[in-house]
Formats: sequence, structure tokens, C-alpha cells
Amino acid sequence: MSDDPLRVGVLGYRFMGEAHSNALARLPMFFPDAPAVERHTLVGRDEEALAAAADRLGFARTATDWEAAIDDVDVFYNLGPNHLHAEPSIAALESDTPVLCEKPLARTLDEAEGMRDAAADTDAVAACAFNYRFVPAIRYAKRLIDDGELGDIRQVRGRYLQDWLADPDEPWSWRNDEELAGSGALGDLGAHTVDLARFLVGDRAGEVTRVSGQLRTFTDERPLDDDDGTRAVTVDDAYSAQVAYENGATGTFEASRVTEGHKNDHSIAVHGTDGSVTFSLERLNELEVLTGDDRGYETVLVTDQDDPYVDHWWPPGHVLGWEHTFVHENYEFLSAVAEGREFSPSFADAYEVQRVLDAVERSDERGEWVTLDR
Repeated sequence: MSDDPLRVGVLGYRFMGEAHSNALARLPMFFPDAPAVERHTLVGRDEEALAAAADRLGFARTATDWEAAIDDVDVFYNLGPNHLHAEPSIAALESDTPVLCEKPLARTLDEAEGMRDAAADTDAVAACAFNYRFVPAIRYAKRLIDDGELGDIRQVRGRYLQDWLADPDEPWSWRNDEELAGSGALGDLGAHTVDLARFLVGDRAGEVTRVSGQLRTFTDERPLDDDDGTRAVTVDDAYSAQVAYENGATGTFEASRVTEGHKNDHSIAVHGTDGSVTFSLERLNELEVLTGDDRGYETVLVTDQDDPYVDHWWPPGHVLGWEHTFVHENYEFLSAVAEGREFSPSFADAYEVQRVLDAVERSDERGEWVTLDR
């Protein structure tokens, strides 16, 4: 790569567009060794809203055609709805343009396979945006697990609970449509849990080998924003799954978007023969750790200067937040692009997550355990 700033093109300017744009703006302030970037082109459909977003998020240009935008940038961020993940990402990779695609990788396993294969056919970095891998406390937990502090892994438990769809009068959106989203809580939230579990215990417990899953939709239709009737909900509101790992460990995963009293409750616990760790996104600077002869959990505040990423921020005890995970993620991704090295989570990693999600759906349809062939 040259010394010129990396020209970044971003498809999507709402929730994830704002999160990643904020991260790009913060990088030179707190990660001076990060590659220089130019927020070059913002891509969307509504020209008026797009222009306003580009001004607010610091982009020099706008485009309503993602194909043209890919030709003008060095790095492509695909932050659009799930139905737009496959085609633009594959097109970018076929042009040898590095891609960061939001999760879940795709709507279906077939789409995810096509994206994985496109990534394998190029040297360009193909990354999936599982930002929770970049929480300092999660990195701390992985180090403990990899170092054998928990012994042999026996159980993994993960849940992701939200309540933004608990009200049946909450308006319909693309996230409620199978054609646009692929799935509901399963792909939207479950993808995070499956990836995080894989990140933490994959090297010690291996891959998931079989799955028993259940999906449930509680609200069958929702009102349209314009008060003109309702539209059917064709995805799940909640899922739960039992999984088995290669080493014999068991896992229990669940997610819901209709769980009253839970705004963004993502938690994961790993239990081994010699100890346990538990983490909650609602207390993301903390890790509950039990090892050795301890009789109970110790709350570890992961904000010291020698903790992952923390030396770039504030003095010990000055906590970080959700937005900082995107800064860490963008730092790692763009550094990999500039240095021409591999990045994880890759499209291949995200494809393995999609295999588990697909198995959960098939298990629910069949009413039986489903084996993931290797």
C-alpha cells in the first residue's frame, strides 16, 4: 500500500454507519499508529438524506450507486441491510478491494458460502464486523482460556436479550422480513453469541458438531409507519439452542428481541475443569473470574494500562464504552489492510457462524438434533 490515506467507502449511514464513522474519526486521535484514512464516499438511496449524513459524518462525496463507489475507493464498508451483504461485498472482492461487512455475513448459508469463496479467491482482506471480539474484557478472558487457566472446557452459556420489539405496536421494519433480513433474533443477535463463543473456546473446545434449536414468533404482524395497515412478520422474535462441541463440551444459547426489561443484555459464560469466567455487555469493563482454589468469583476491572487496547485511552479505572469496540475493530481491520496480513473474524469465520445459525433453523423445522458435517 502507498503512504496515501486509505480512501474508505461506506454503504449505509444509519445505526452502523454512524458507529463506524465515529470510529474512523477517533482513530487518529487515540491510535496514532493506525493507517491514515479518508472518509471518501458515503453510499445510500435518498440523495437529500445522504447529503445531510455525509456532511454530519465527515464524508467528502456521496453516491447512490455502490458499484461506482467501489471503483473509487481503497476499502469498502458494507453496512447495509442483510439482503445487500452478498452482492456488493462479492463485487468488491472481485475487484480486489478489501471489505468489512456487518454481521450476520448473509441471509442464508448459500449466500455466506458465495461470500466465503469470493474472499478465498483474492488476497484482499475480507472481514466480518463482530465488534464484541474487541472488548478488552473479552480479550482478557480469551487469554485466560488459551493459557489453560480454566482447564478443559465443559460448558458455554450465551444469551442476548433485548426488548425493543416487546410492544406489539412497534412498527414493522426490514428486520421483521425474511427476504430482507434472513432471520430475526437468531441472525441479528445470535450471530454475535455464536461468534463470541467460537472466539473464546474454539481453540480449546473445537467447533460445534450438532445443534438442537427452537425459534418462535410472538407477534405475527406489525403496523406500518404510515398508519396504512399492517405487514406480516416473517422472522423469529426469539430462539434458543443446545449445542455440542468437538471436545464433548455443551453449550446453551438464546436470544430475544421481546424480553421486557433488557435493553442490550449480551452475556457469556465459560466453565472449565479448573475455573470459570462470565461477562456481561452491560458491565463491559468487568470480568467475573474464578480460578484455582477461589471459593467465589473475583470481579476484575479490565481498565489497567497493560490490558488489551486500554493504553490508548484513559488512566486506569476510567471506563470504556460500547463505541470503543468499533474503534478497536477498525484499528485492527485497517492495519491488516495496510500491512497486507490476515484479519479475524474473516469471511471464513463468519461462514462457520452461519453454519450454526442454519443448523438451528433446520433443527427447528425438523424437531430434532442436526449434525454439522465436517
